[in-house]
Amino acid sequence: MSGRDDPEQRLSRWEARTDWAMTSLAVAFLGTYAWQVLGAGSSPRLHGVLEVALWVIWAVFAAEYAVRFSLARNKGRFVWRHLFDLLAVALPMVRQLRALRLVTVFKVLNKRLGADFRGRIGVYVAGTTALVVFCAALAVYDAERRSPDATITGFGDALWWTMTTISTVGYGDRYPVTPEGRLVAVSLMVGGIALLGVVTGVIASWFVEKISGVEESIEETTRAEVAALRAEVAALREVLAEAALRRGPPGPG
Repeated sequence: MSGRDDPEQRLSRWEARTDWAMTSLAVAFLGTYAWQVLGAGSSPRLHGVLEVALWVIWAVFAAEYAVRFSLARNKGRFVWRHLFDLLAVALPMVRQLRALRLVTVFKVLNKRLGADFRGRIGVYVAGTTALVVFCAALAVYDAERRSPDATITGFGDALWWTMTTISTVGYGDRYPVTPEGRLVAVSLMVGGIALLGVVTGVIASWFVEKISGVEESIEETTRAEVAALRAEVAALREVLAEAALRRGPPGPG
């Protein structure tokens, strides 16, 4: 099969062409959703307009996923690798999590970070954590605020609960009581463990890098000293050889 007809190449080209467009839609989605959740004084008409806008953007996400799925050669592997995308499209109750495509924006910062791999990881972790916290707070507040038994009754409470949950502290003073809120909680707990694992890995890689740097420095110093010693020995041999030539051959005994 020629490269032009390769489905995987067509999929890669499609993703490259639509990447920033879908990221822009994710920004619009997040802003619209936040406006709808936090706009306490919005009129019912405005609320309805925002809801229609959310569903239109969600429909675009669903159509884009369907196109990528049709272009993928190995459908099972595509679904597994893009499981989060599938869940965000298939479960309208968590459609706001689709805004995590904003992580793509941080790729732009790579040009300024050079070859510092740990610096790029730090940007991704910080950006992803901020997005997860904000989206989870919006989601749990949206799910809980209408429940009569809710302990999360304001966006400040939602932010506090999100921070204690993602950091695995879990004070227990605020907790979700609705099924949607608990679904957000499960996702957040899994995400918190994953983020802690990434941070631990970054710290471990820093120590390994430092130890490797010391070992390489010692090796380079040792090689330089050995080379210098060999040069001195060679020079000494030349001096001894010249001295032997000037003395001439030994006389008869």
